[in-house]
Amino acid sequence: MTDLLSDSRPLIGDTRPATTGLGARDHVNPATGQVQARVLIGGGSEIDAAARAAVLGQRAWQALGPEKRRDSLLRLADLIEADAAKLLRMAALECGTPLSSNSSGLALSWIRYYAGWADKIEGSYSEPFGIAGLAYSRHEPIGVIGVIIPWNSPLVAIAMTAILAMAAGNAVILKPPTQTPFVALRFGELALEAGIPAGVLNIVPGDAEAGEALIAHPAVGKISFTGGDIVAKAVMRTAAEHLKPVALELGGKSANLIFADADLDVAAAMAAGCSLVPLAGQGCVLPTRVYAHSAIFDEFVDRVRAHAESYTLGDPLDPATIIGPVINEAAAQRIIGVIDRAKAESGGRLVTGGRRGQGDLAAGSFVEPTVFAGVAHDSHLAREEVFGPVLSIVRFDDDADAVAMANDSRFGLGAYLHTRDLSRAHKVAAALEAGCVAVNGMLPMAPNQPFGGVKQSGFGREGGRAGLEEFMQIKQVLMHLR
Repeated sequence: MTDLLSDSRPLIGDTRPATTGLGARDHVNPATGQVQARVLIGGGSEIDAAARAAVLGQRAWQALGPEKRRDSLLRLADLIEADAAKLLRMAALECGTPLSSNSSGLALSWIRYYAGWADKIEGSYSEPFGIAGLAYSRHEPIGVIGVIIPWNSPLVAIAMTAILAMAAGNAVILKPPTQTPFVALRFGELALEAGIPAGVLNIVPGDAEAGEALIAHPAVGKISFTGGDIVAKAVMRTAAEHLKPVALELGGKSANLIFADADLDVAAAMAAGCSLVPLAGQGCVLPTRVYAHSAIFDEFVDRVRAHAESYTLGDPLDPATIIGPVINEAAAQRIIGVIDRAKAESGGRLVTGGRRGQGDLAAGSFVEPTVFAGVAHDSHLAREEVFGPVLSIVRFDDDADAVAMANDSRFGLGAYLHTRDLSRAHKVAAALEAGCVAVNGMLPMAPNQPFGGVKQSGFGREGGRAGLEEFMQIKQVLMHLR
């Protein structure tokens, strides 16, 4: 057991109940396969208590006024920055994220950006038709927001969802998964230290029972869900029964088009480094589906292989580690199953990787960075989200065919292209069916840019003014002047 992961009690208002109705389960270190903590499992009773606390907390939060809400969020950012080393170690232990990823920097940029929005929310004025008077709109908080986040990057996920809701004046009930509750709970402790009123951020780690209770609770005005499309459909069914709005940030199989005139140094480094390294490939917007032009195909594949083989797979607590383990043993077995199927069915060849971690890494849930080349576009590997360090490279000859193949997917979160031709870049970016497109590089996940998907990658946006508006409602006021 480790002291860093010693407290998994839910945070409800400013209280930490020592027991939950569903008991506790073991938490396994993904890098070692050893039990390292116990996790309390929240359920319906904990969600109900959190909802009552959130209603009271939201009233206190609203009463503070925009300037004090701004200052509280900025203090929270400062506390997180001071606590970053601890938070990063907690993330390494609970989900295997290497210290080298330094996810705190991205999270801090989102928190500080949205703290700045807290005192800049404004409506609009207009003159009504047919009467003497004036009309204006108020952009108001919804009230209580239910936020369900995934396990792959808890600190960033909270900053990209819960913080937006809080900046808009809402209270939040955050449900992290039981695989990764510890960073979220520490985040909640720091929110209280920052002077954010009790009940504004409540945290209940849980599974399906907690999620269903959260979605159905009458005090919760909207749900923000980040995760897979299968669970998202269940979220929408429950929300529909209560006529409750949802924002969904779902999975992807993001295409990356490498045209014949691409800078291959940049394109190969990005294709490997941005698909295999971040979160051990367990990211929704990573460019894991590459289409490379025949004229540069072989050279491109060789360069990608060289990059993939240079990455250090190892202990996430070692600063030299580039790629850590996947989330658990079940995930590692599933990914190896995908690789084995691809060897038999994808039509491509295994360029590098394809195995579990070797030697000292064999006990953990490690998977080698894996690259397949010459993959068939209609293969399972090229069409389905793997959520692991596996990259597929498909050959193309015609630019229009490449765009058509990129769009031939039920997903539409991110898309990428590499070319020196400015005209082609704009035309292809317009033609790609994705919520976000990056040219000659990776999407930076900047907080001032709207991020989200189309098709079965979800709807709603995080980032910029659009992200704030997800958590506000408009009230129209009409004043008759006599």
